[in-house]
Amino acid sequence: MPIYEYECERCSLRFELKRRFGEDGKASCPRCQSKAHRLFSPVPIIFKGSGFYVTDSRKDHNRQPDKDKVGKDDGSEKQDTASSE
Repeated sequence: MPIYEYECERCSLRFELKRRFGEDGKASCPRCQSKAHRLFSPVPIIFKGSGFYVTDSRKDHNRQPDKDKVGKDDGSEKQDTASSE
């Protein structure tokens, strides 16, 4: 069950409650029993791996391979395998 953070409207006490996803979001303050509202906080994001920054070196998947390099690589590999037999 997720834990939600609430703040009392009268005494400004902050407290946490475990609630189900489908459960009503209404809550009362444990100190003064007045109405409390749920607080929303940004979710932390953790980036793992490379390629998230401009300075990271990564392969450009959108770039087309050079025709000269492809032709030379394919031809040289075939010649090397044929001559070694």
